[in-house]
Amino acid sequence: MISTFDVQTWRDGPSTVVQATGELDMSVAPRLRAGIDRALEDSGHPSLVVDLTGVPFCDSVGLGILVGTLTRVREAGGHLILVVSPGMITHLLTITNLDRHFETCGSLSEALDAVA
Repeated sequence: MISTFDVQTWRDGPSTVVQATGELDMSVAPRLRAGIDRALEDSGHPSLVVDLTGVPFCDSVGLGILVGTLTRVREAGGHLILVVSPGMITHLLTITNLDRHFETCGSLSEALDAVA
């Protein structure tokens, strides 16, 4: 079975939201990177919310994109929040100790409120 992966990007007040759905693996990771790249190009001091609640699986390539995004946003003086639900991605962040570096929220509305 071929999984479908989709990336949507939009502005919401001071933030840019990048919402991914589907399994995030090395074959689709360039699509997430492209969506994030577009979002970061559009702002000087980015406030970026990456919604991963629709992503049931993330491999090391996807995780690398998230770490690279965190570095880029911090270097630009911006703010990054990951929206994650309990499950694989939350577990992945915990076992890699990245949960100490990423700010996370449980819902998109919670993340947008935290940015505002």
